[in-house]
Amino acid sequence: MNKSGQISLVLISVLFSTFQTIVEHDRFFTIDFVIFTTIAWVVGWQYDRTRYYGKQARASEESYKQLIDSLPNAVIIHLDNKVIYVNKEAVTMIGAKQKEELIGTSFTNYLFPEYKDRLIERIKQVKKEKLPLNNIEYKLIRVDGSVFFFEGSSMYITFGGKEAILSIGKDITERKEQTEQLLQKSEKLALLGQMAAGIAHEIRNPLTSIKGFVQLFKTEKHQDEYYDIVLSELDRINNIVGEFLVLAKPTAAVFTEKDIKELIKDVVTLINTQSILNNVQIFVEFECDLPKISCEENQLKQVFINLLKNAIEAMPSGGSIDVKVKVKEEGKISIQIIDQGIGIPKERIPTLGEPFYTTKEKGTGLGLMTCYKIIESHNGLLTISSEINEGTTIEIILPTITQPVFSLT
Repeated sequence: MNKSGQISLVLISVLFSTFQTIVEHDRFFTIDFVIFTTIAWVVGWQYDRTRYYGKQARASEESYKQLIDSLPNAVIIHLDNKVIYVNKEAVTMIGAKQKEELIGTSFTNYLFPEYKDRLIERIKQVKKEKLPLNNIEYKLIRVDGSVFFFEGSSMYITFGGKEAILSIGKDITERKEQTEQLLQKSEKLALLGQMAAGIAHEIRNPLTSIKGFVQLFKTEKHQDEYYDIVLSELDRINNIVGEFLVLAKPTAAVFTEKDIKELIKDVVTLINTQSILNNVQIFVEFECDLPKISCEENQLKQVFINLLKNAIEAMPSGGSIDVKVKVKEEGKISIQIIDQGIGIPKERIPTLGEPFYTTKEKGTGLGLMTCYKIIESHNGLLTISSEINEGTTIEIILPTITQPVFSLT
């Protein structure tokens, strides 16, 4: 320990006594000299001791900062929600250029509002436990406004002579995205397995019928109507495979500007014959000055044909279907298909659109699933509401050509 302070104060006391001896001719060794020199010695010792430990503390803190800076994980030290120190990794993670941009700012500036309560509760736990806590996830905002996820642990420490909270962790955004992709792949595989099982079941039934009729053909006692039944079952297989291919085959649809009125009129003309045979009337109502939409014409026609066929089949005793087209709000157009059919139980509506889940006796559920897929690809929304024995209303909302394509949630 350096004793410069102690020596300096004792030397001052000696010089002062020497000055008094020369000028005032007093004795050099007096009681006052002993007292002042002793006090100088003690004060100097205390001063040197304080300087020594202060230097040691500063050296320790500097070493501590160097250690923190060398860590591969982001470290943020905060006190009363104010950032008092960050390491280089934290600066990079938050997107700042240097530490000074972050030090002194509020930690909540980088925290999503809905995560503030989580942080407050975490701080309470840290103060109570005084030990490192398990990792927890936060949603943070970088300096440039981009969003990322931070997973870290916190503990109570002494920094700069004050009690503070040290949070250490890392950016897990990429890991979360990879996990999400794996989950999506897992869901797709599960769906594929479900569809494969359903297709095998649906195709096996008509194949069994065909096999039976082929055996009848061998007896040479068959009738002409057997041929019609076999052809009908083959058509059924073809339709199932066709619907499945629409879902499975990636298509590069070409979107063009279309008038929704003309498109729906074409579909109603196509399906009118079937509706008349089933004693069903289709009434179409268009709002004036409808904006145009950007769409793949054939795909949307397929959707409307499927939905109108479903509506016709839901009214075995006949009835009417209302098709209403209007502007929903700015940038959105609404197409409603309203029937007077048997309706759908409320508990079954959430499962509509799933493969091989259908209310029809010989349905596959793929038709409605195809509709959902097409409307989704057009950045639209398809909703279904129904009442038993009163009818079903299907609403399709599509973005108009007057605004950029967006996702409806």
